[in-house]
Amino acid sequence: MNIFIKTDRFILREIEESDLDAMFQLDNDPEVHQYLGNNPINNKEQALAVIQFIRNQYQENEIGRWAVVEKATNNFVGWSGFKLITEPTNEHVNYLDFGYRFIRSVWGNGYATECGLACMAYAKTFLKEYDIHAMADQRNIASKKVLEKIGFEATDTFVDQQIPCYWFDLKLDF
Repeated sequence: MNIFIKTDRFILREIEESDLDAMFQLDNDPEVHQYLGNNPINNKEQALAVIQFIRNQYQENEIGRWAVVEKATNNFVGWSGFKLITEPTNEHVNYLDFGYRFIRSVWGNGYATECGLACMAYAKTFLKEYDIHAMADQRNIASKKVLEKIGFEATDTFVDQQIPCYWFDLKLDF
């Protein structure tokens, strides 16, 4: 499975071990992790473990987060996409979690929205059999706005690992 989704500015593809340096840059940044439990990674071995975990999801679940690569520069700028959740979260299980994460230098340029809309179009065609949800730290107003723009609605609040979160249901008509 080497899925490619193309948007005006990006290619979404499988995350590969060659993305190691960029993944480390992304997940080593404390500001990127501000609303993710404040637990950035500290070394490239941890980044490699994240990549291997995601690649394992591709094999086991035929779905996983995708690298976001700028067409113009061929630079990895983050990831976007789905992750199969098989353990209960907010009383839900066996659903696809939609998420995204981008390097700080590209924040505020509509990357999350553009990639999120492309992922929702993909889901509408290829992932009809799944319930799709998302969650975000209640303090992360920007993420809440992005999720609402791409078709999610905040339907609940809950606490996940001591973090007050919004729970989002996908409101697209599948």
